Amino acid sequence: MRFTDDTAMALESGVRLSNTELEPDTMTTLDQLVSFFREYGYSGPEPTQRDLAQVRAIRTPLRELFTATRDEAVPLVNRILEEAQAVPRLVRHDETDWHIHAVADDSPFAERVMVETAMGMVDVIREDEMSRLDRCAMDDCDGVVIDLSRNRSRKYCSVTCTNRAAQAAFRARQASED
Repeated sequence: MRFTDDTAMALESGVRLSNTELEPDTMTTLDQLVSFFREYGYSGPEPTQRDLAQVRAIRTPLRELFTATRDEAVPLVNRILEEAQAVPRLVRHDETDWHIHAVADDSPFAERVMVETAMGMVDVIREDEMSRLDRCAMDDCDGVVIDLSRNRSRKYCSVTCTNRAAQAAFRARQASED
């Protein structure tokens, strides 16, 4: 299953944001929030200092959504969309072709993130692709992994965990050669 670009981006950004609350917390400053906003191509006004606390507060609910079963995720998605009074509409902006927005561009940034993530999860649920979401394969990490690759080979939540796993495998090979 190949998801549309806007769905993939919403899911990837939601997972990335949910993982920022792991130690060390990597969403503590406005600069980090603005960088996240720009990296994932959100539309609307850039976040402000007031948005930072609201965005930090949605990380746990995002993690709950991503770690839910399919049947558990449905009411979570519905609640997010209902609370935001989401009304899907087609939009085109910047270099991005037609895609769906469900809240106004001037809505609080945390609300935009939650609704776009929920809209992405609609496709995951409808296509019965919850297996694309998993926990990081590192024993000491609680990160969420979204694997949108064709061969479903992604195991780690970040480059950091991927590198740590590679180093551990290298050390294990070295030790077995001795």
